[in-house]
Amino acid sequence: MKLMVLDGQGGGIGATLIKGIRASLGLDLEILALGTNSIATSRMMKAGANRGGSGENAIVHTAPGVEVIIGPVSILIANAMMGELTPKMATAVSSSPARKILIPLTQERVSIVGVSREPLPHLVNKAVNMVQEIVKEMDQHV
Repeated sequence: MKLMVLDGQGGGIGATLIKGIRASLGLDLEILALGTNSIATSRMMKAGANRGGSGENAIVHTAPGVEVIIGPVSILIANAMMGELTPKMATAVSSSPARKILIPLTQERVSIVGVSREPLPHLVNKAVNMVQEIVKEMDQHV
């Protein structure tokens, strides 16, 4: 199974997600770090991703070929992350057949009704648990 972690700016959320996934699921899972910029990608690679890519073309090319995409909810919003997430990136992510696990954090002018504010570590734990469930489901189908 290929899992794509997408983040931008400093890559902190993506790096935290990768560390949590690695600690929970070990080294067998292939994690691809996709950053809107090279700093984000580098930070996610240091956190334990198998491979990484930066920028619009890498994201547009990779998104359709993975089983799971994980990142902040802003990865679906064109021009999010201070303009780093281009409309083509948002379209590639939202159009991908991959399951999406979204962390409800955004600096954009977006509010998600029904979602309570929780600290990032709690949200990461919930996201890691969802990845575990998906991995179990896929293992049962193999």
